[in-house]
Amino acid sequence: MAPPLSAAAFLAALKAEGVKVVEVGDWRDHNRNHMGPWGPVHGVMIHHTVTSGSAATVRICRDGYSGLPGPLCHGVITKDGRVHLVGYGRANHAGSGDDDVLRAVIAERALPADNEANTDGNARFYGFECENLGDGEDPWPEAQLEAIEKVSAAICRHHGWNERSVIGHLEWQPGKVDPRGFTMASMRARVHDRLAPTTAYTVRVGDTLWSIAASKLGDGNRWRDIAALNSLADPDEILPGQTLKLPKK
Repeated sequence: MAPPLSAAAFLAALKAEGVKVVEVGDWRDHNRNHMGPWGPVHGVMIHHTVTSGSAATVRICRDGYSGLPGPLCHGVITKDGRVHLVGYGRANHAGSGDDDVLRAVIAERALPADNEANTDGNARFYGFECENLGDGEDPWPEAQLEAIEKVSAAICRHHGWNERSVIGHLEWQPGKVDPRGFTMASMRARVHDRLAPTTAYTVRVGDTLWSIAASKLGDGNRWRDIAALNSLADPDEILPGQTLKLPKK
């Protein structure tokens, strides 16, 4: 339970986690706040869009459609792993859900089955829509799954929440099936691993991110993980004596 991040702090948290962010128009001020409260917030909710095509998906999630005005979420996660910020504040993404589920999220314990819709979720959750047809066959590229992991971890990290603060729409509102194509248990496991304490490494003369990844993580190709974790704009510019955070091996 916490007041929502400011738009600036939200953006900074995502970027610090290595999220590839696309800012769409006036996203900071595009919301449904005139329709009800935004906050206190308790968790992150993940959805699928039942759409294909990134441009059309982003447009629908920003503008909404007849009977359901936008924004329909805070960020749209497209198949290429980019997160398009389309609104901030109250958004039409969660609808009414189960108060027992909300209490479990707040307590960060196992979720009960959702069997009623008596609580306003639009005021209580950050929401991310993910480009996918939702038929159980449309693939979820690794870049997209990693982006879901990163945005969830970024928000949890800032608020001091653990992975149990991340839920799917299907766990909140009876009758919903999203996201379909991966399990929320598997996504929470990814978030858990990402939030696990990191180790520190002091850069030595002659080090590169590739050599550090190879020696400390067992895979030189994981230099990208080190760069993202440390928000390195230029991975070639590391200096002896510099302290880097290392992800889990």
